[in-house]
Amino acid sequence: MTIIPLAKVTLLGLSADREALLDGLQGLGCLHLIALEGDTATADDQGFVVSKPSEDARQALRYLMDVRRRRHQSRVDADFDFERIVAEALANRHQKQEAEDQVLALSKRLEELRPWGDFELPDLEVLGGCRLWFYRVPHAKGRAFRQALATLDLPWQLLYQSARNAYVVLIAEQEPDPALLPVPRSHVGSQSHRDVQQELDVARTALEDVEAEHESLSRWIFLLSKHLNRAEDAQAREQAAGLAHDDSTLVQLQGWIPRPLLPRLEAFAAQQGLAYLAEVPTPKDSPPTLLRNPSVLSGGQDLVTFYETPAYRDWDPSVVVFFSFALFFAMIMADAGYALVLGLLLGLKWKAMGRSPGGRHFRILASFGLLMALLYGILAGSYFGVEPPEGSLLGHLKLLDLNDFAAMMKLSLLVGCAHLLLANTVVALRGHSVASRASPIGWMAVILGGLTLYLGNAAAPYLHLGIGLIAGGLITVLLLSSERPIRHPADLLLRLLDGAGSLTAISKLFGDVMSYLRLFALGLASASLAITFNQLASQVSGSGLALGVPIALLILVLGHGINLLLAIISGFVHGLRLNYIEFFNWGLSGEGVPFRPFIKKELAS
Repeated sequence: MTIIPLAKVTLLGLSADREALLDGLQGLGCLHLIALEGDTATADDQGFVVSKPSEDARQALRYLMDVRRRRHQSRVDADFDFERIVAEALANRHQKQEAEDQVLALSKRLEELRPWGDFELPDLEVLGGCRLWFYRVPHAKGRAFRQALATLDLPWQLLYQSARNAYVVLIAEQEPDPALLPVPRSHVGSQSHRDVQQELDVARTALEDVEAEHESLSRWIFLLSKHLNRAEDAQAREQAAGLAHDDSTLVQLQGWIPRPLLPRLEAFAAQQGLAYLAEVPTPKDSPPTLLRNPSVLSGGQDLVTFYETPAYRDWDPSVVVFFSFALFFAMIMADAGYALVLGLLLGLKWKAMGRSPGGRHFRILASFGLLMALLYGILAGSYFGVEPPEGSLLGHLKLLDLNDFAAMMKLSLLVGCAHLLLANTVVALRGHSVASRASPIGWMAVILGGLTLYLGNAAAPYLHLGIGLIAGGLITVLLLSSERPIRHPADLLLRLLDGAGSLTAISKLFGDVMSYLRLFALGLASASLAITFNQLASQVSGSGLALGVPIALLILVLGHGINLLLAIISGFVHGLRLNYIEFFNWGLSGEGVPFRPFIKKELAS
């Protein structure tokens, strides 16, 4: 819930201890290295950037981990050849792709040949120089095709008929004019059904061999990961060495460290015989940003950093994004039945998601989001598009009517205004000057004024209150939003021009508030689709068809499956968009650089 305060530290040691210094700092793993002040030849503005290992090696590791059955992991380095295993893994991946493509192509080819039967094309001499020409004729074009054959006066034979097509072969020296026939010629090739089947068997055997080799190579996953981290550590070490300034007598390093970890650095410096200076960041400094949130709320931090990292001197919106994203997702899904289905799937994947920190964070976020979706669905009275009976317990819990457009629009706009009010409130509370506080306060007054007019239907006394709030907010922005100092009378006019420029944001404010109507629109669309699929299934099941009930069940499963998928996509995309675009535009002042520690990543044996 906060951005960890950092200190700029400068380390000074003997050049003879350079390697020990770098090894120790990498093992310490708490310093974000930067170039020394005034040294522009060693690093870019972001300072230390975590190096990336070989792209080939990372691709090989991902491929080996994507195996059906993982072999027992070898942990003996003596038998491990890093370069050879990477090359073999990538070669196996290429062979597997080719084998899968060949099996797929031959399977499709075999399916195309099946209606024609098992045959071998005769030699030209057998047919007196004539060839066989094959046509797949839809039944709808059968009469036109027969009329065309009568015109051509060519021998032909019907080989097979399916429910949709007739398969016909003609005998002619040259291909009949395509313009005279209602269907194009089918290219069956020169191979027989038996030959293609034989090739397919060989290709499947080859694919099994490649998959067996893939499985065999999976025994090296642990060691490949270990050596991959070792290679990454070596690259990071090389980059850190480039950031160090060595004058053959003394070596200097500079970086950022979380203030709570300064005692660790002090103990390290005492152990290594180093001198160091810890300084508070100055206004000229651009420290990286290190976020810290409770594990339960870390899913919000993951969402925030996925889009951008807040600036060091800004604030951490992770908690707000955690709860607001869950609420927006719930309002877009708007169905308790769908929430229960996703909750069941989450329960089945719960253990698997706990294998990584990101998975653990996401499952907590998903749990809370689905709980919100369940509660909102109960309030909306929607269970797979079915409303509970009036007078029932669930019927009494229904407090929202998704078909009441006016009420749902008010709810969506209330949520949107509250979201933007929160963003401006935080900015105002964090402001350090009159202008930095006045501008967000003015826009808060405009939001409240517009909301008052809307909820009060522009009737007295709400009309006067709303107009007063809007006018007061706009005047505040006009007169007090400029940071320009007043040294001459002309500066007053320039400040007024600055304020007038700030007022142009009112169109953006109006658009951002209206953007929250997507919560109502998408929730209504999801509910309407669910009801539509239920009605279609009911009509089919009551139509008296012999297969009416199975078809109705199929409509329900496919229809609600598609609707659930659309609701998930909409919930994620628009739930994040309202935070990333609307909320961040008003709540965050700029983007920062993530804190990247110089740390040793090699796995322990």
